[in-house]
Amino acid sequence: MATKPMTKTQLVAALAEEMGADKKAAGAALDAVTAVVTKEVANGGAVTLPGIGKVYCRERPERMVRNPATGEQIKKEADKQVKMTIAKALKDSVNG
Repeated sequence: MATKPMTKTQLVAALAEEMGADKKAAGAALDAVTAVVTKEVANGGAVTLPGIGKVYCRERPERMVRNPATGEQIKKEADKQVKMTIAKALKDSVNG
């Protein structure tokens, strides 16, 4: 069944072990990757993480939505949404 997702502490420990480095260096590397991806996607760009997928920003147009509590139609302003396309290699490793 489903297990709990890996926490940041667990991810840093696993990265440190995989890299053969200490947890401080692994944590700094993870924070640096996060900062680069955040900055690029916030500026409208896209980042491809090899073997994982592509993170990008998609603009959504202004549209009409419905309030589920009242059924009232309201106009929602245009906004941006972060999306991710999963790499085929990752899909294949999970399914096969």
